[in-house]
Amino acid sequence: MKVRLREMPCHRSIELSNELVRATLSGLPMRAALDRPADDPDAGRAQAELDLSAEGQSVFVRGSLDGWAELACGRCVGAVRIPIQERIGVTFLPRNQVPDDLAVDADEEVEPTEDDLDLYPYDNDEIDLEPLLREQVILAVPFAPLCREDCKGLCPVCGNDLNQQECGCDRAPIDPRLAAIKDLKV
Repeated sequence: MKVRLREMPCHRSIELSNELVRATLSGLPMRAALDRPADDPDAGRAQAELDLSAEGQSVFVRGSLDGWAELACGRCVGAVRIPIQERIGVTFLPRNQVPDDLAVDADEEVEPTEDDLDLYPYDNDEIDLEPLLREQVILAVPFAPLCREDCKGLCPVCGNDLNQQECGCDRAPIDPRLAAIKDLKV
């Protein structure tokens, strides 16, 4: 996924394999909740269509990332396939020209500006697109994906999936902070 500066302007079609998508999403709770095997063939796939152009030492990358990823529903923990449809518009600069926010005093809070959010560093005469594409996949994942808008989730008492069947629980769940005194006779 590397492009040399002397090859610009250029267009790149890059396929993000199932293995790359799986590795990118592996640390996210909504992926881990699926409890899938390490070699899960249904983690996801994506295709990037990118146009790269250079002006001086700045490299501009514009395009799109389209595909899908399989995650756990935020309510019922069932598998849900979410679409990945991201527009990409970033700038690569030589590493020594990218602002180093880590050099700020520890007491000082740094709030990145909108211009800082789309800057990526490159070394020598080569642009590595993999970190950009990995980040775009992660940004495409919603915080709590839903299998459907009216998902009923899990019963908080017995854990049954309420989308598949109603449970027979007739008592309200006990607040865990009060569980120790539930059997207290007065």
